[in-house]
Amino acid sequence: MQADWEVEIGPGAPVIEAHWPGFVDLRQVPAEAQNLIEAQQLPALASVLARINAVNWPVWTSKCDFWPVTNPADFDPGELDAPPESAAHAYACYIDLLPRSDRQWTFPPMVVATCKHWCSLLHAIPLPSCRADFIVRRSHLPPNAWDHGVTAYFTACGPSPAQAQTVLSQTLAAFAHVLSPNSTLQ
Repeated sequence: MQADWEVEIGPGAPVIEAHWPGFVDLRQVPAEAQNLIEAQQLPALASVLARINAVNWPVWTSKCDFWPVTNPADFDPGELDAPPESAAHAYACYIDLLPRSDRQWTFPPMVVATCKHWCSLLHAIPLPSCRADFIVRRSHLPPNAWDHGVTAYFTACGPSPAQAQTVLSQTLAAFAHVLSPNSTLQ
């Protein structure tokens, strides 16, 4: 599986807003993930969100989205390790991830180390036609707490819409496995 990371914390860079209007705190009831519109469009997303927000996981989620990639120029099949015949359809999603502990990601190098670790584990998974990109960002937890978080982007393609969604579902499951506190990959 292809995976990479970068840092976007400078002035004007996007910020992860933890408690935005419409926020559903899945840490309280992880099963509520199935009621999110994005999760109804991609059922595997509901499963992953419920797992990530369960007790004892290292992160929790504040926001997600899912969409079809309608412009073929918006993704590079080579970056997804995809054969040309698999590049006909693509889907993407993102999940904003925040640390479970307030001491977990206090400085950017701490978050970068985590992203590098995730990338190394994902690179070992033989899953073509997909990739994960981790963007380190500042995060805001109201009322006045500032920390760091990660926006995790996932992209997958396939020869049909259904196959592209299947690959994206497998990509999300692989990521959840990497994050799992019981993962054999740690």
